[in-house]
Amino acid sequence: MQMQGNTYGYIRISSADQNEERQQIALRAKAVPQSNIFMDKRSGKDFDRPQYNLLLKQLKPGDTLYILSIDRLGRNYAEIQRQWQFLTQVIGIDICVIDMPLLDTRRGKDLMGTFIADLVLQVLSFVAQSERENIRERQNQGIKAARARGVRFGRPPKPLPQNYSNVYQKWKSGIISGTTAAHECGMPLSTFLYRAKRYENSQIL
Repeated sequence: MQMQGNTYGYIRISSADQNEERQQIALRAKAVPQSNIFMDKRSGKDFDRPQYNLLLKQLKPGDTLYILSIDRLGRNYAEIQRQWQFLTQVIGIDICVIDMPLLDTRRGKDLMGTFIADLVLQVLSFVAQSERENIRERQNQGIKAARARGVRFGRPPKPLPQNYSNVYQKWKSGIISGTTAAHECGMPLSTFLYRAKRYENSQIL
């Protein structure tokens, strides 16, 4: 079937160092002009993406949008559903998910074809979100297990100044105020008090 309108492609990668070449190759194989390819280096949790929003302004009824896989459109189940309906029903474009031929709205325009495409979309969107949630849960479990083993996260605290112990003793004895003690140690009062508490609890400076 001959396509009407222009063809566009959308690429989403989750970080600046992730390689987008595989998506570029797939779109070029579909003869999508390079000038019509829009790419965001953003998370898929929502659709607040500069290039995606720019793409929406370009799309017109009869255009075709290519994406390599459904998770390149997004990872939030409800948002994918809403965007799919907005693109196909409100704007009036066709969408082709390259690695899932059943998700090609140019095919099966009858009731059965639409039903199959909607069903596949719901399943794949659900799988995409479930995988994202499973990854997050595995990360949380890994962090908890590491903490239980004594692994510390975040930047290590800066070394204490050489005079800290002496200043701490004067502050603890009431000879100087906390503000004076913090000033002598060259740190904010909140930091001085935090480190003092750690010292009192664990004797680790």
